[in-house]
Amino acid sequence: MYSRCMSTSERLIESTRELLWERGYVGTSPKAILERAGAGQGSMYHHFKGKPDLALAAIRRTAEEMRAVAAGVLDGPGTPYERVEAYLRRERDVLRGCPIGRLTMDPDVIDSAELRAPVDETLDWIRERIAGIVEEGKEQGQFAPSLDGEEIAAAVVATVQGGYVLARASGSPAAFDAGVRGLLSLLAPRPA
Repeated sequence: MYSRCMSTSERLIESTRELLWERGYVGTSPKAILERAGAGQGSMYHHFKGKPDLALAAIRRTAEEMRAVAAGVLDGPGTPYERVEAYLRRERDVLRGCPIGRLTMDPDVIDSAELRAPVDETLDWIRERIAGIVEEGKEQGQFAPSLDGEEIAAAVVATVQGGYVLARASGSPAAFDAGVRGLLSLLAPRPA
């Protein structure tokens, strides 16, 4: 599945990232990781202390990637509203769900402070960045002065994560899209 040019440890991390997204932590066995990576039986323990160590590397990589993608949109051009809109409307594999949000449903991840940390840090980073954009929009007169940046940021993240759940439950991205449209209509700047 992976190029043989990719190191074994990279193949293990990438395989674990995919399996965590598909199956969660509990459903991701060392055997499945090794099979997906095309790696020998001792490879995981040669490069990592065990499944938790490998999962942590995979979760950190996923978190870094998610922050980079979000930053590319949130730090992009446009008004504060346009940047929030771009974040909400960016291309996503809605029916597959969020690779970070998925981990919040996994009891073994949530019970481990170490595994949970990159998940929590990523969601906090996104909320903080969006809150800052909302405050910027308030200063520019684009958003109502009564809006609370942290509350709007929480609503944006909740809309995205809840939209994934609704879309997966219905088997259609329509529910995700409806949630995004509804939130954007509430945030839309009022004509002067």
